Amino acid sequence: MIEVRDLVKEFPKKDGSVYRAVNEVNFQANDGEIVCLLGVNGAGKTTTMRILSTVFQPNAGTALIQGYDIVRQAQQVRENLGFLSGDTGLYNRLRPREFISYFGKLYGMTQKTIDRRMEEMATLLDMKDFMDKKIEFLSSGMKQKVSIVRSIIHDPPVMIFDEPTSGLDILTARNIVAFIRQCREQGKCVLFSTHIMREAERLADRIVMIHQGRILANGSLDQLRGDTGCTDLDDIFVHYVNADSGDTEVQKHEF
Repeated sequence: MIEVRDLVKEFPKKDGSVYRAVNEVNFQANDGEIVCLLGVNGAGKTTTMRILSTVFQPNAGTALIQGYDIVRQAQQVRENLGFLSGDTGLYNRLRPREFISYFGKLYGMTQKTIDRRMEEMATLLDMKDFMDKKIEFLSSGMKQKVSIVRSIIHDPPVMIFDEPTSGLDILTARNIVAFIRQCREQGKCVLFSTHIMREAERLADRIVMIHQGRILANGSLDQLRGDTGCTDLDDIFVHYVNADSGDTEVQKHEF
């Protein structure tokens, strides 16, 4: 479970002022649920997710991952979290089997458990043909699969995917979508970000709309349709952006 509470993240600007990338963000994602953080590029999605994964520390507010505070209990958070980013670094000179095994050992797993988990995931993601090829020779889709297994080798209860299908071919993207759904079926808490409306429509049990660092709306697709009178998600998103654009106070729609 993820609980985000009044989260704020600011970055310094060259003129001495600050840019508030995340502005008092609040939302929750439950076990067995897929929640989509939906917004245009630069909305604050990636910054929010990096805070949740303990890469960044917030300037104010906090969040809980499985009850662990991201600031005060960062190690426990990482033990319960799988975080996949589109720009996850890989060691090109290693083979996927070596690379994944290395991260499994960092999590304190035995080699026997690592091998079992690798076999399961290689079967699920159709990776067996390239598990022993050097990463530098793999396609972008293959590398994304290696990143996924690296992120979940320790079988965490909470999964965070930051733009997981960005830049992938349609077949690989379909595999990633199927895997996200399987995480929900296993009872995991899943948070993923996207700017692709169709992807949010297909995957999300609940959609959290973020714009310029602020939450504009939070609900199921049916709830958002009922609140706005719009059918298409892109129209719904534009409705909330337009409703907020003239206000100094953010308009929040909680369901």
